[in-house]
Amino acid sequence: MLCKKILFIALLLIPGLMHAQITGTVSHAEGGSKKALPGVNVYWLGTSIGTVSDSTGRYQIDKPADSDKLIFSFVGFKTDTISVKQSSKKLDVTLSASLLLDEVTIGERNTSTTIERLDPLVTQRITSHELKQAACCNLGESFETNASVDAAYSDAATGAKQIKLLGLSGKYVQLLTENIPNFYGLASSYGLEYVPGHWMNSIAISKGTAAVSYGYEAITGQINTWYKEPAHKADYFFLNLLGNSAGKTEINMDGTVKINDKISTMLLVHGGYDFTENDHDHDGFLDMPVVKRYILFNRYNVEWSPGFESKLGVKYLNESRQGGQSRHLANPYIISIDTRRAEAFFKSGYTYNSDWHRSLAFISAYSYHNQQSVYGNTLYNAVQHSVYTNFIYTSDMDDAGKHSMQNGLSYKLDSYHETLNLSNTVRTEHVPGAFAEYSYKPGKSFTGVAGIRADYHNLYGFFITPRMHLRYSISGTTTLKASAGKGTRTPMVLAENAYLFASSRQINIAGDLIPEEAWNVGGNIMQIVPAGNREITIVADFYRTGFTNQIVVDLDSDINTLMFYNLEGKSYSNVAQIEVIYPFIKGMDFNAAFRFNDVKQEIGGVLREVPFTSNYKALVSASYKTPLKKWQFDVTAQFNGGGRIPSTIENPEPYHRADRFAPYTILNAQITKYFKYWEMYAGSENITNFVQHNPIIAADNPHGEHFDAAMIWGPVHGRKFYIGIRYALQRD
Repeated sequence: MLCKKILFIALLLIPGLMHAQITGTVSHAEGGSKKALPGVNVYWLGTSIGTVSDSTGRYQIDKPADSDKLIFSFVGFKTDTISVKQSSKKLDVTLSASLLLDEVTIGERNTSTTIERLDPLVTQRITSHELKQAACCNLGESFETNASVDAAYSDAATGAKQIKLLGLSGKYVQLLTENIPNFYGLASSYGLEYVPGHWMNSIAISKGTAAVSYGYEAITGQINTWYKEPAHKADYFFLNLLGNSAGKTEINMDGTVKINDKISTMLLVHGGYDFTENDHDHDGFLDMPVVKRYILFNRYNVEWSPGFESKLGVKYLNESRQGGQSRHLANPYIISIDTRRAEAFFKSGYTYNSDWHRSLAFISAYSYHNQQSVYGNTLYNAVQHSVYTNFIYTSDMDDAGKHSMQNGLSYKLDSYHETLNLSNTVRTEHVPGAFAEYSYKPGKSFTGVAGIRADYHNLYGFFITPRMHLRYSISGTTTLKASAGKGTRTPMVLAENAYLFASSRQINIAGDLIPEEAWNVGGNIMQIVPAGNREITIVADFYRTGFTNQIVVDLDSDINTLMFYNLEGKSYSNVAQIEVIYPFIKGMDFNAAFRFNDVKQEIGGVLREVPFTSNYKALVSASYKTPLKKWQFDVTAQFNGGGRIPSTIENPEPYHRADRFAPYTILNAQITKYFKYWEMYAGSENITNFVQHNPIIAADNPHGEHFDAAMIWGPVHGRKFYIGIRYALQRD
């Protein structure tokens, strides 16, 4: 209640100063219409006052007394200098493409990861350039060079992967694909592998509480993935081939066709096959399951008229996972997971032609997920249908654009039909909702965003979700951000923890489970330090997540039972991180980071460290591209701290494990050679060949009472080598 009052008071008392300001949009002409131009440098001649246009081409800048020449500059376009009258308040600019001679340009390399300075949310964007610094076969492998997100295998038998943000499981992160909630429920265990690495254009990672526009679920943050799309800069054709020493082969292709002046389409194709059964630790179990996966994705962009655009697409996935023991054994322990998944989406946006910025957006999506699986003697079959719609209306509230509102209505439907052995469960969730978000931007120094949403759940009643974000720029080199808000989620216990079925534990689910709810409070400071003709970026942040209710996954109380019940007591995560980014030389990206995790939960009446969570992580990543852009060298080192393992003292002595795991290091490296139309890359993952020894308990007797493949804290595969090629037929 206190947090709600603080948020409400802050909404009424957001401070700010009144300045003479110029606002407007920056665009460029294309195909007879105007397109918004994000990332344009806007600054006053002879001053240090400047800004950058946002993703919609909008900008806002204070007008100084000693300059009336406003400059607009962007790579590939002619720089425009405009005289601004003292009475001017709004200025829309259209830049013209520059005509460049064929030449060799040697300059600074574009940063592969950007940290948003103007966005009040703490957001880091991974670009396609960074995704190419590692093998990056899918979304789950896209965070190797990122200090904030951890990605690891959930168990030692099924190949399921999960991410962690702010020290907590990925189920507390809201995963979006182009602003559509996705990969929850049945897709939570294996969904990270449903997004091929070479299909992604960028990934936006927002830490802390998220905006209210896309739901109430985000507790520790949002990860929003943006696919390639048939835009004016898309390649006509792209091909990627990959193979590694563990028997993994992969092909990714996409092609773009402009049907007419209004409609363009893109077809994306993925095929993957692990054709080798590896058992390097000789425990009788495959180190990783044999996976066959095929994905097709067809999407369209339709430009009805200037300011009116629609996007739609359909995607289909067919995946087979075969793991466990070799089929050549008598009575082998078999893991078989067959998945069929279909998705469809439609999005449309309209920007009004008026002095005030006003826009209307509509998002709708449908997904069907069918999983048929066998874990030894356990059968788990499930089907999920999901529907999502969202109407969003955004409008300025004054001529200067200082005050704006975003309002919307949403509806979410999730239908589950689960069968665990002979037990059937049917559950349908209907959640209509409404939200409002107010933004205040009195000048370039301060931004305040406060929002609230109300959702009605047919099973649990009303969810009220308040959230706030503040940004204050002390100077051009120091920026402070803070956030506070609440998140709620309704868990599907079986679907989200299906990987734990690779165990002989009995499953005990309390009958009175209620939604999980937590408050997240935190912030960061970003400092830019000039160093010669370059800049050192230092980012430090701290976040606390405190649960008022949580579903406890208890592996401690009984070695033979897996228990799920409501939290009784405390559960929290305190995470502090510092990151330094500095290009020592031209063509280099370099960052180093250290994160401290204090994550505890009351389990079985005792406040304990959350198991399998490292108490710290350090990362050093360097990427260097030669001046003529012929070669690129990438290396990443991850230093993971130790953590707690649930006690196995009740097992017979051969099946005992230590109560803690020790710190360990993972080292990856890659070399890329660039040619005119194609590139070749080769690298190694886990160069030091570090693996968790004997990750499966009682692997010699998987049908017995002590078998458990879920006691995993480190990598289960050793050193791997890979090689690949990329070919792109680019537009002129």
